[in-house]
Amino acid sequence: MLITHDTECALSILVELLNTAPEACGSEQLPDVAALSAFVVGQEISEIDSLGPADLAAVHRLRDRLREVFSADTVERAAELVNALVAEAGTTPRLTNHDHHGWHIHYFAPHAAIGRHLAAELGMALAFIVMAGELERLRRCEAPDCARVFVDLSRNRSRRYCDSRTCGNRLHVAAYRARQRSAEAEAVAAAGR
Repeated sequence: MLITHDTECALSILVELLNTAPEACGSEQLPDVAALSAFVVGQEISEIDSLGPADLAAVHRLRDRLREVFSADTVERAAELVNALVAEAGTTPRLTNHDHHGWHIHYFAPHAAIGRHLAAELGMALAFIVMAGELERLRRCEAPDCARVFVDLSRNRSRRYCDSRTCGNRLHVAAYRARQRSAEAEAVAAAGR
């Protein structure tokens, strides 16, 4: 699957935004405007003017709607959700070449409010995933105690965990230890016979 640089960046922002929700990490990671501002800077989201409480509320609402796409049970439902997001955002596609990224497309109006900006940009990234028939790449971590989401961009669609260094490794270590305990128990049982 060919994904352009700007779409990959938007998908990364999408995942980071969804994983700020309390249901993903246990507590709200965007509790105030300062946290939202830090998120914007950390994700290098361009053309954002000042942020206020209304922007924070809009981003929280958007985050909930974006999460619905990950939970969509059919492609048709995902498309319906994405179409609504993009239409409401008032997408305005335009070519731009800022910050050494080369020519790419922005789908938001210049200096749009952060909610509309993200709805347009992230909605279009999701639209490309749906259009390519790759909805199954939008996943939830398979670790039983994790609710984080990710976009599986692996060639063979084999990624199972939000982060192989934490969730994946933790489960592999637990399975290894369980096998070791089982082998020890079998050895003790065999010695007692």
